[in-house]
Amino acid sequence: MVDDARFEDGIEAPLRLQALDAGDLKVISTLIQDAVFPISEMSWQPSKRRFGLLLNRFRWEDKDRATAQGRAVERVQAMMLINDVQSVASNGIERRDNDVILSLLSATFAPLDDGAGFVELTLAGDGVIRLTVECLDVSLSDVTRPYRAPSGSVPSHDL
Repeated sequence: MVDDARFEDGIEAPLRLQALDAGDLKVISTLIQDAVFPISEMSWQPSKRRFGLLLNRFRWEDKDRATAQGRAVERVQAMMLINDVQSVASNGIERRDNDVILSLLSATFAPLDDGAGFVELTLAGDGVIRLTVECLDVSLSDVTRPYRAPSGSVPSHDL
């Protein structure tokens, strides 16, 4: 019998996750909330039907433990890849300004017929990136060691 992964299992090891359905994507969305990235770290490869983001991801899975141990909260660079992408559109972001830093709030999937649909990446400041996909295939992989979060604090949102 195979046991389900637990949230705590990812505390020390680099994350390597794949989303093949909307429920899986909710897990990835939780882990990428408040990730930041320069707009220049976004890549759309039409010939490979792949869209990638190199994120500076807040390590939500380690927040409580870091706080309890009195140590700094951390970020880690992670690669988010979305496969089987047919088209990409954005709204509310200036793509030509390479100095812009974007903050990712969530990733959602809106299904269409036969497994196709839209992956929407919602950004702080009312920006959105919408990817038309043939099927849902999203991966998230940590690619560096964790580092102290430059702000030294847990991200928060004013409601």
